[in-house]
Amino acid sequence: MPGGERVTTDDVRRALADAIAEQRLRIVATLIRTTGDWDLAEDAVSDAAERALVRWPQDGIPDNPAAWLTTTARRRAIDVLRRADVERAKVADLAAEEALAPHPEGLPDMSPMTDDRLRLIFTCCHPALPLEARVALTLKIVAGLPTDAIGRAFLTSEATMGQRLLRAKGKIANAGIPYRVPSDDLLPARLDGVLAVVYLVFTEGYATGAHHLADEAIRLGRLLANLMPDADEPRALLALMLLQHARRDAREVDGERVTLEHQDRSLWDRAAIDEGLRLRPPRRPSRGVYAVQADIAAVHSLAAHAHDTDWATIVDLYDELLALTGSPVVALNRSIAVGMSEGPLAGLAHLESVSDDPRLVDHHLVAAARGDLLARAGLHEEAVIAIERAAELAPTDQERRQLTRRADELRRG
Repeated sequence: MPGGERVTTDDVRRALADAIAEQRLRIVATLIRTTGDWDLAEDAVSDAAERALVRWPQDGIPDNPAAWLTTTARRRAIDVLRRADVERAKVADLAAEEALAPHPEGLPDMSPMTDDRLRLIFTCCHPALPLEARVALTLKIVAGLPTDAIGRAFLTSEATMGQRLLRAKGKIANAGIPYRVPSDDLLPARLDGVLAVVYLVFTEGYATGAHHLADEAIRLGRLLANLMPDADEPRALLALMLLQHARRDAREVDGERVTLEHQDRSLWDRAAIDEGLRLRPPRRPSRGVYAVQADIAAVHSLAAHAHDTDWATIVDLYDELLALTGSPVVALNRSIAVGMSEGPLAGLAHLESVSDDPRLVDHHLVAAARGDLLARAGLHEEAVIAIERAAELAPTDQERRQLTRRADELRRG
């Protein structure tokens, strides 16, 4: 809609929402780089949005709303810095950048590895910060979620989450954590940390049914894949999240969790599955954990019915993943796959060798897997005992209800 045309409030709000979604991260990231002030960067963008709500109904929606917001936020930051009489170099740098900025009809382009958004993501996920701080900063600064929403997602108060964010920002400033993409020799290890944070956000949303968190993680994964097109693991992580999140509408019925085996696969999001399958990087002699996990998810996604699942291929993929991670949970999942591929007794034999791992002692998933394999072997009494034990150890009410229901079903035969 051309500038100067009278518009409705709904038109303005829609245009503003689209512009914020498109450019908020780029503006915040650039202002943080230039000013070094995280709070100022966020406040400047918020102020620009408020000004848009006042000006656009009168002046018309700009031809390029995102560029208008960029210019307004930069000017707001300059005004604040000047009034605060801060270091003149900061004001000069930001003013110079504003003067050299392109006309509001266009926005600056950057090469992927110098993009301020990528710098910001790596700074938020710096290994010097505690994991909880990395997650909180990524959701607040990169994803733009409000503090109270982040607190609710991680079962803490807005005040507590605010203090966590404040400490994280303070540590970045006081410890001199650099605002940059790591050098080539450090990039692989640092990228693993960034991807781990994004996947942690996704799994939290996926496990709890907080779809907005899973959606944000997918959006972050898409951003990383676009900013690092030559790296396989960001694409693989995005593929993995899409393939898993495609099942969201089939995972619950009447508020109760439905296992993968019993889901109505007609409810799976085929568009998300097709995109995930296309995104998977090619098989290479040496590849990362997300590429292997994406392949496992793909095998499930390609099966029209649970009994069509290629469990032998899944066992092979778990072998590959276990070699990469040494994770006891991966070994546990391999036991289940062996049971589905070679029979429940073979799965139980493998499970016994895994369950001795001290990291799995009193883990409800071990008892649940044992109960499921025993039930498949026709040993229902032993299965009930194992599943009841799993219910005792389960960390959530939903899992306890699901396991208790399964034990009752086995008792009834």
